[in-house]
Amino acid sequence: MPTTGPKESRRADYASTREQADGAWIAQVEEGSPAWEAGLEEGMRILTVNGVALRDLIDWRWEADGDVAELEVYVPDDDEVYACTLEREPGQDWGVDFTDVLFDGIRTCVNACQFCFMAMLPEDARASLSLRDDDYRLSFLQGNFVTLTNVSDEEVERIIRCRLEPMNVSLHAISPEVRRPLIGCHADRGIEVLERLLDAGIEVHGQIVLCAGINDGEELRRTLDWVEGHDSFTSLALVPMGYTKYSKRFSSSFSEDREASREVVRLLEPYQQRARRERGITRFQLSDEFYLDADLPVPSAETYDGYPQFYDGIGMLRSFLDESDEVTSSRVDELRAVTEWLHDTGREVLFVCGEAAQGVIGTFCDSWASALGLAVPCARPFAIRNDYYGGDVNVTGLIVSCDLLGQLPADLSGKVVVLPEVMFNFDHVTLDGDTLEHVLSEIGARGGVAMVAQTGPHMLLEALLSLS
Repeated sequence: MPTTGPKESRRADYASTREQADGAWIAQVEEGSPAWEAGLEEGMRILTVNGVALRDLIDWRWEADGDVAELEVYVPDDDEVYACTLEREPGQDWGVDFTDVLFDGIRTCVNACQFCFMAMLPEDARASLSLRDDDYRLSFLQGNFVTLTNVSDEEVERIIRCRLEPMNVSLHAISPEVRRPLIGCHADRGIEVLERLLDAGIEVHGQIVLCAGINDGEELRRTLDWVEGHDSFTSLALVPMGYTKYSKRFSSSFSEDREASREVVRLLEPYQQRARRERGITRFQLSDEFYLDADLPVPSAETYDGYPQFYDGIGMLRSFLDESDEVTSSRVDELRAVTEWLHDTGREVLFVCGEAAQGVIGTFCDSWASALGLAVPCARPFAIRNDYYGGDVNVTGLIVSCDLLGQLPADLSGKVVVLPEVMFNFDHVTLDGDTLEHVLSEIGARGGVAMVAQTGPHMLLEALLSLS
């Protein structure tokens, strides 16, 4: 299926936050694989590979890179440790999956960032939502952004030796007098580590959370100048600080100031132009919110350099718009089939989304109708106002069950309610602790047909085709 968006767009499967034991817990063993042939089973724990204790998936990949691996395996049923040898053919996978990517627990944050979203949560939020991870290994394995303020010298050497790149690094500001109040007393360590990685040629994707009146304006220029002088920075994303109604520090952001948002766009343009001219990439990129807040057109796909920071909200709108054009030009027969099924069953599609995405999803619905010559679209966005978090929170990924069910009509007869996959975690639970099963049953009780889909036009169409 063609797409103009990122080639591999999957969500991060974050590591477990439970207390860890030594080694790697086995979650699954593929039948017929080398691991299966050696007798490994779910629930066993691999302690060492070739005599090296396993801290994380990186150790496993690094140490078990050959065609033979000598293991020490703990078997809970026997409460014993056994030696085990794995052998495989060149290119063959070992056939074993683990419960977590980190075996020794998550490195937590040592900072006190003024804009920390965790400090703006409601008091009754689930405890797991307040865990502030800041683990360089999750940066490499899953794309999490880290500050590097808690990285030891030994870990710096490991990153360089094992070429753990790209690293996704939260920079925020470069001047010490700005960084320390913004991030906390460990701010200098983050820059020290980052410079060592850059000097070693480690590729870095950077991020700045922009706070009006704190790290914008002249400080932003200084930070951009610093990044411009380091070739290993492949991309730098600017995202606006978001706040909730529980924030004790912030009550406004760029979302309420169109001119301030436009000033950020203008400030970044010369850096983007130089990068395009000198390196052939845009390199300096703004999150979609800035263009929405500034009431400016979303740039072309070429601006996003292959979408390296797609899940930081960089280029999602452009990708959606381009996919919408693809679907409404090359999949007209499938759109017609869905439309006929909706007409025959007397149904209308509601695409649930955050308020920020309402316009772009509405564009897709209008393009669908135009492609088929429909006077009235048979699908429309249904934007959920985020009362749970409040403030300027308006993105689809932070929709919660209480807002969803509180704002959907009591009578959903004749409605197909398409829920965004991103509002559920990998346990199919919402941020306010509701389950997918309960949400689906509530919608069904109101007479609606509910389904979950990824929020790209191709995947939305695929989901609807599965019904029709």
